[in-house]
Amino acid sequence: MSGDADINFYFDPICPFAWMTSKWIRLVQAQRDYTVDWRFISLRLINAHLDYDTHFPPEYDAQHTAGLRLLRVASAAREAHGREAMGPLYAAFGARIFETDVDETRVPGWQGDPGLAAAALAEAGLPTSLADALDDTGRDAEIQAESDEALSLTGKDVGTPIVHFEPPEGVAFFGPVISRLPDEQQAAELWDHVVGLARFPGFAELKRSLREQPQLPSFGVTTQEAGKVEDWHAGSRRLKK
Repeated sequence: MSGDADINFYFDPICPFAWMTSKWIRLVQAQRDYTVDWRFISLRLINAHLDYDTHFPPEYDAQHTAGLRLLRVASAAREAHGREAMGPLYAAFGARIFETDVDETRVPGWQGDPGLAAAALAEAGLPTSLADALDDTGRDAEIQAESDEALSLTGKDVGTPIVHFEPPEGVAFFGPVISRLPDEQQAAELWDHVVGLARFPGFAELKRSLREQPQLPSFGVTTQEAGKVEDWHAGSRRLKK
């Protein structure tokens, strides 16, 4: 694990809460001049031992697989163009997945489409040919290892994002999960509160499973309204048996 960055941020491209948290992190980064290492965690790989039909809503298998496909592209981009390519590429993925209006015609897994990957690569200034890595399962071992690295910092009963403060010695936590983007002043204040809590050696968890749908165009929720509240069982809306 590199100690060069101020923050290691482990993301899956199809997680809306990771996207919202990443937008907050970018606001803080601009104010505090932090360096961020954008790293991988695959929801599909960390849940590979589960039966998707009994544990998740029907669309989750396709969506999680789409996230893994995009991480393969990110892996190829990082290998060829360095870690500095990850921030722009993740931003380009997120803009196409979460900052577009609701489209009921899309089928589960649409996020892993080659056209979306190619457009995101082009926006990030990367070769569109890297979209060929969508089906490169040879990259899954690297993504699995980075996912395992993230879980080694927090324990296994978590999701994405995972934020590692001041690596390698600093503490890491799942989240914070936020559904609204703070303004610039609130962003810094929230950051200070979160880091202050995280630095207390005895702190382990502060959690509730009720979540608002995030204020993102893809959910049809504007910044002037609160999203529908849902109960995310074990942090992932798993189906009750």
